[in-house]
Amino acid sequence: MTMAKTSSGNEKLVVEVVGAHNLLPKDGEGSSSPFVEVEFENQRLRTKVKPKDLNPIWNEKLVFHIIDVNDLRYKTLEISLYNEKRSSNSRNFLGMVRVLGSGVGREAESVVQLYTLEKRSLFSSVRGEISIKHYITTTAENGENVGRVNGSGGSKKSKKVQNLSSSMAIQQQQQQQQQQQQQIALHNHNIGNQQQNGQGQRMLPFYPNQGEMKPLMITALPGPMSGPGPVIYANRSSEFSLKETKPRLGGNSSGVGGLSSHKDKSSSTYDLVEQMQYLYVRIVKAKDLSVSSEVVSEVKLGNYRGVTKKVSSNSSNPEWNQVFAFSKETIQSSVVELFVKEGNKDEYTGRVWFDLSEIPTRVPPDSPLAPQWYKIECRNGGRCGGELMVSVWFGTQADEAFAEAWHSKAGNVHIEGLSSIKSKVYLSPKLWYLRVSVIEAQDVAIMDKGSGMMRFPELSAKLQVGNQILRTAISSASPTRSFSNPYWNEDLMFVVAEPFEDYVTAIVEDRVGGAMGGQNDVAVGRVQIPVSAVERRTGDTPVGSRWFSLDNGNNNNRFGSRIHLRLSLDGGYHVLDEATMYSSDVRPTAKELWKPQVGLLEIGILSATGLMPMKVRDGKSGGTADSFCVAKYGPKWVRTRTVVDSLCPKWNEQYTWEVSDPCTVVTVGVFDNARIDGNNNSRDARIGKVRIRLSTLETGRVYTHSYPLIVLHATGVKKTGEIHLAVRLSCGNAFNMLQMYMSPLLPKMHYTQPLGVHMLERLRYQTLNAVAARLSRAEPPLGREVVEYMLDHDFHVFSMRRSKANFFRLVNVISGLVGVAKLVEVMRSWTKPVYSTVYVSVFLFMVLFPELLLPCLFLYAAAVGVWRFRRRPRNPPHMDARLSHAETVFPDELDEEFDTFPTSRGFDVVRMRYDRVRSIAGRVQTVVGDMASQGERVQALLSWRDPRATFIFLVFCLIAAVGFYAVPVKLTVAVFGLYYLRPPRFRRKLPSRGLSFFRRLPSRADSLL
Repeated sequence: MTMAKTSSGNEKLVVEVVGAHNLLPKDGEGSSSPFVEVEFENQRLRTKVKPKDLNPIWNEKLVFHIIDVNDLRYKTLEISLYNEKRSSNSRNFLGMVRVLGSGVGREAESVVQLYTLEKRSLFSSVRGEISIKHYITTTAENGENVGRVNGSGGSKKSKKVQNLSSSMAIQQQQQQQQQQQQQIALHNHNIGNQQQNGQGQRMLPFYPNQGEMKPLMITALPGPMSGPGPVIYANRSSEFSLKETKPRLGGNSSGVGGLSSHKDKSSSTYDLVEQMQYLYVRIVKAKDLSVSSEVVSEVKLGNYRGVTKKVSSNSSNPEWNQVFAFSKETIQSSVVELFVKEGNKDEYTGRVWFDLSEIPTRVPPDSPLAPQWYKIECRNGGRCGGELMVSVWFGTQADEAFAEAWHSKAGNVHIEGLSSIKSKVYLSPKLWYLRVSVIEAQDVAIMDKGSGMMRFPELSAKLQVGNQILRTAISSASPTRSFSNPYWNEDLMFVVAEPFEDYVTAIVEDRVGGAMGGQNDVAVGRVQIPVSAVERRTGDTPVGSRWFSLDNGNNNNRFGSRIHLRLSLDGGYHVLDEATMYSSDVRPTAKELWKPQVGLLEIGILSATGLMPMKVRDGKSGGTADSFCVAKYGPKWVRTRTVVDSLCPKWNEQYTWEVSDPCTVVTVGVFDNARIDGNNNSRDARIGKVRIRLSTLETGRVYTHSYPLIVLHATGVKKTGEIHLAVRLSCGNAFNMLQMYMSPLLPKMHYTQPLGVHMLERLRYQTLNAVAARLSRAEPPLGREVVEYMLDHDFHVFSMRRSKANFFRLVNVISGLVGVAKLVEVMRSWTKPVYSTVYVSVFLFMVLFPELLLPCLFLYAAAVGVWRFRRRPRNPPHMDARLSHAETVFPDELDEEFDTFPTSRGFDVVRMRYDRVRSIAGRVQTVVGDMASQGERVQALLSWRDPRATFIFLVFCLIAAVGFYAVPVKLTVAVFGLYYLRPPRFRRKLPSRGLSFFRRLPSRADSLL
C-alpha cells in the first residue's frame, strides 16, 4: 500500500484491536487477563483488560496523532499483549507484533488482518494470534479513544462512567461465556473435519456472536503455509485436572478414607479400598452318585448361573474344588441352589439349596469355613442318594478365595478366557549383566578359497547369547603378531535372566568378501560356554581370564586353535528396564548389596469412571470395555481382575510393595482385555496410565484422588476416563529415609565402571525383551504390549512435541535467573527511586561486611522455603497435557510422532519434515556458533592473534595489577558497583569501551568454509 504525498495535518492513525486467540496462560491458574498496548511515535495507548480469557474480544479503536503523514512509511507500529497481575500491580508479556508504516493504508482499503504473536527475546514464551485493523482517517471519533497507560487526563465523572461501562461489559461477557465456548468447540470440530477431508487450509481463530460486531475479514499472512494450524482444545484444563475424593475406605462411615480409627476386623488389612460384599460358594466334590456319563455341578442364584468343569463318568465320586462369587449388590433371590447334572442334559438329577438368611459371615483372618456333606434331593423332593461337599459363606474381597473365584459378572465369558480375567501377581525375572571380554585368539586356521593371490585374513569374533548377537571389530594387522593370532581386547555386554539356561557361543569368523555380517563370513572356530558356569562378582574387582579351545569342525586339523576370554556376571549393576528419570527400582542385582527397606507403599485400586468404549458387542447399541489395571513397582507387577462389560468398573483391590528408595516412581495402567473371547493372539488395548513419584507423598497420609487417563493418539490428545486410587506411603525409619537422599541414585558400579549411553539403550531394549518373554509365559499372560507401555519403550524416539515441551521446561528453569537480571535492570533504571536507593544501600552494606553475604543468602532461602510451606502442593503430580504440549500440537507433528522407524510416509512429507529439521538445526547451529565465537574471543586475549588487542590487554592487566594491589578490595567493589548502578542520566546509550573492545577481538569464524 502507498500513501499520498499530501498532508492536511488532521490525519489520525486508527488501530482497531479486534481480538486475540489461543493466548498463553500466565496467571498461574490456567488463564490470563490480557490487554493490548500500542505504541506509535512516543504515544502509548492500551485497551481494557479482559479478565480470565484466553480468547479475548475487544473491538476497541485506538487513535494516534500523525505528525507528518509523509514520514509514516519510515515509522513502526508496536503492538504488545500483556497479562495484568492485579495482586502485584505488574504484568506478564504475552507477545508482540511490529507493523511497518508502509503497510498502513486508507480506511476504504483496510481489512482485518491476522498476525502471529512474536517473541520479545530468546526466552520469551509466546503463543497465539491477534487480529488488527489499521488505517488513516481524518474523521476519527474522540469517544472511541482510550486513556494512556499512566491514566492521566479525564474527570472523575468520566472515570466513573468508564468503570461502569467496563463492569457492564464484563458482566455481559460472563453471560455469553458458555455460548462462546460451545461455538468455539463446534467450529474447531468442523475445521478438523475439513482437514481430514483434504482441505489443507490454515485454522483461523473463531469469534462468536459476529452479528453483534462489525464485519470481520480474516486474511492470511503472505508466505508459504507449511500445513494446517495447531489442534486447539477449548476448556480442557478442568477436564485434565486431578480431583480429590473422599470414598468410604475400609467400611469407614465417616466418609474420610483411611482416617477413622473405628474400623471393623475385616477392614484391618484392606483399609484403602471400599468394602464389597460377596456370597461365596465352594463346591468340593460329590460321592455315591448314580450316573453313567460326565457330571457337572451348577450354582444358580436368581438370574446368575455358574457351571463347574465336567468330570469323567469313570468315577462315582467326582471332584471339582471350585469357588463361585456373587456380588451382594446384584442378588435377586433369597435362595441359592446347587444342581448336579448328568452330561449335557437340561434336567438335573439332584439339588442342594440354602436360605441366604441362614448363611454365616466369615471375617478374615479367621480360618476358611470347612466344607460339609449335604444330602442331594431328587426332583420330587425325596432323597435320591449321593452327597455333595459344599461350603457357603458371606465375605468381602479380603477373602482368600476372592482371587481364584468365578465371578457372577463373568457369566458371558468364553470358557477359554476365564483364566485371563483373574487377578494375579507377577515377578520380573532376576536379570544380570553378562560381560564378555574378547581378548585374543591363537593359531586360527585361515580359510583358503583356492585363490592364487595371497590374501590378508580379516578376522572378527561374534558372540551370541540367546537371541542377542554382538561382534567385535576386525583385528588390525600388527608387525609383532602373525595373521593367525588376532587381537581385539573388546568388552561386550549381554542381559541374561535366572535360571541360566542359555549358552555363550563365541565364533571366530573370517570375512572373505562382502560386507561384515553377510554370507561371506566364514566361521573358522567356535566354542560354547554355559552361562551357569560363569563367575559372579558384586564389585569392580577383575576376574581371571581363560583360554577356550575352538572347534573348527575338522578333526584332522593339525592346529590347536583357542580363544582368550574373560567372562563375568556383574551383580553390582542395576539392570535398567525403565528410564532412569522414572525408575521404580535402583537396587543392584546382587541381593547381598541391598540396603534395608525404608518404607511401605500401599495402593488401593478403587474404580474407574467414564472409560472410552473399546469394543462393540452383539446385541448392544453402544460400546463397552473389559478393563483391568496393571501396577508396577520394582520387580513386582500386579494385575487386577477384569471387570467385564462395564465403562465404570469397580475393582477395590489393595496391594503392597516394599520401598527401598523414596525417589522412585510407581506406574498404574488401565487396559482393555482382548483375550477374554479365548483368542490368545489378540493384543490388549491401552486406555491410559498414571505415574506417581513417591518422594512427593507425605508419609502416613492417605491420598484419595481421581486421576485423568490421558492418551495421545494420531488425531490428538484424548481423555479416556478417570481412575480412582488410594495411595499411602508408610515410613519405617525416618532417619534411613532421609539418609537415602544423600546416597548415589544408582549402585556403585555404575560410577566405577560406567556404561555408555548407547550401550545402556541397547541393554534396556534387551531387558525389555527378557521381561516381556517371561511375563508372557505366565497364566494369565501379561502381553508384550502391556509391558512396553508400562516401561515406556519409545520415550527416546524423536518427537517435535516432546522437544518443545523440554525446551519450555528449560526456559521455565532459566526464567528465575532472567527475573533476577530484570530486577537488577529495574534497579539500575531508577524508575522507582526509593527501591533503587534501598538496593544501593544493601549493596554497600554487603561490601562493608562481606562475611554476612553467605549467611544472608542462606537465611533468605530458608525464609522463602518456610513461607512457601503453607502453599505447598497438597496433591500428587499427574500426567499434565499442557506441560506435554499435547493441547496445542500440530497435526503434522502428531503424524511424525506416530510414524514408524524407518519412516513409512511419502516423499513429499519426508522432504517437508527434513526441511523443517534443517531450519531448526540452522538456528541451533547459529546459537552454538555465537557461543563458540565468544569463547574464542576470550582465548584471543592472550593468543597474539590480534597483536594490537593483546598488547592493549597486557597493558591493562599490568595497570590493573598495580591498582588492585594499592586500592583495598572493598573500595574497588564499591566503586564498580556504584558505577554500574548509576542513574540513567549519567549514562550514555553507546556500549561501554570494554564491551566494544571485546566485540572487536577476532574469532575463528572467518576461517570456516
